[in-house]
Amino acid sequence: MLSIIYGILSACVWGAGDFVGGIASKRASPIRVLYLAEVAGFVPFLAFALITHEAMPPLIDIFWSSIASLFGLAGLAILYRALADGKMTITAPVSGLLAALIPVAFGFFTLSMPTLTTLCGFGLACLAVWFISQSDSANWRVAFADLRLPLLSGFFFGSYFILLNHATQHAFFWTLAFARLAGFIVLAIYALATRQPAMPPREVWGYAVLNGILDIGGNALYVLSAQTGRMDVAAVLSALYPASTVFLAWILLKERISRTQAIGIVLAFIAIVLFTI
Repeated sequence: MLSIIYGILSACVWGAGDFVGGIASKRASPIRVLYLAEVAGFVPFLAFALITHEAMPPLIDIFWSSIASLFGLAGLAILYRALADGKMTITAPVSGLLAALIPVAFGFFTLSMPTLTTLCGFGLACLAVWFISQSDSANWRVAFADLRLPLLSGFFFGSYFILLNHATQHAFFWTLAFARLAGFIVLAIYALATRQPAMPPREVWGYAVLNGILDIGGNALYVLSAQTGRMDVAAVLSALYPASTVFLAWILLKERISRTQAIGIVLAFIAIVLFTI
């Protein structure tokens, strides 16, 4: 049950981070927002690691956490590109669905076979990810060209779930801090290579910092969920983060929740119940 709670909280916090990051990205380049967000996520977990005197993880864990961070950044960059170039109603659900399915497939081969109710929960949760990311005006006629970037983005996100769980077996705070450090270094190199400012405008600093703290918080809660239960269940629950984003947009920005999204939210709650049985 604790694993389910952590997974739900991860989705809530990650969705809130995406909501804040979306607001910031309307006012500055998403890459520049991510740069400051990586710094904001690195500092508190470095402090926690030092305060708790956590033992330094093996070098192989630092390597895997860095790779996980790069996969996560690649997924975000490709997702932003796909959202800008294609149909949002296709991009978001395809990316989110594959991000949930990859850890499930991985779990089938590396973990014990889940129960029938858990399998049903997987199916409903994946449907929920799709429906929550949709709108009533969605165009269901899709060309393969529209799917390439969303599928690639989903692959990176799904792999990120697996790699992050693998990297945090021996340490918690240090591993997450190194993951953020790797992202910061890569984005700094990108800024130097493209000769553009790394930092976003001062007016979005607050949004970017909050985005970074929420994002690393979602990471931490996902890791706790995976370590106290099944990794595949934790990944699927965390992949429900669009529900939190949609809910915040409804409350704070007065955006309408479509009938399709409402169905997805109901399916998500049913899936959660099945996971707890």
